[in-house]
Amino acid sequence: MEKITIAIDGYSSTGKSTLAKQLAKALGYVYVDSGAMYRAVTLFALRNGWFGNVEEDIPALIQALPEVELEFRYNDSLGFSEIFLNGENVEKQIRTLEVSGYVSPVSAIPEVRHKLVAIQQKMGENKGVVMDGRDIGTVVFPNAELKLFMTASPEIRAQRRYKELLERGEEVRFEDVLANVRERDYLDSHREISPLKKAEDAVEFDNGDMGLEEQFERIHDYSLRVIAASKEKGR
Repeated sequence: MEKITIAIDGYSSTGKSTLAKQLAKALGYVYVDSGAMYRAVTLFALRNGWFGNVEEDIPALIQALPEVELEFRYNDSLGFSEIFLNGENVEKQIRTLEVSGYVSPVSAIPEVRHKLVAIQQKMGENKGVVMDGRDIGTVVFPNAELKLFMTASPEIRAQRRYKELLERGEEVRFEDVLANVRERDYLDSHREISPLKKAEDAVEFDNGDMGLEEQFERIHDYSLRVIAASKEKGR
């Protein structure tokens, strides 16, 4: 089967990662969670005691970037790849509200983006990749054959995130989660480097009133049509 590149962008807590994992598994593609990479760098910074003062600590993070090694390892029992930071599985540690509170400013650092975008583009050289994030269709893979832009209201996304955090045993308030979602929306959309925006040729998909199964079926069918069209075009 002809392989393509699938770029999934959108706001936080729109289910991008869940959808990307499902698509990758159904199509036999490699799944890459670009957001997990930025979260891992954020975790690295927090563990080193930075962000007492973000502006003053950014130079220290930039200087230490060569020490950051990221890789994805496939977990057979889960059916998807987990991220490792310097050899340690940090899949759970990067999903906390604390990391969520700092990941947007970390993502805005040009040196961080340069390092991670280069890694992401290397991962997609042979196509057959489903990658989700904020700038995949606009910066990482501007020539992707299929681009999706996921959206839903802040309240719906905050409720999803709140439920997820509670299930992990974290003590959080819904108001704090909603405030974090809104803050991330603003920071992601207004940063100078690779801001979150819908690519001109991306298909916008509002899943606010849609279940995971319906969402997957609709996008999977659409993906198969794009793959078929790409195959015909290549003949």
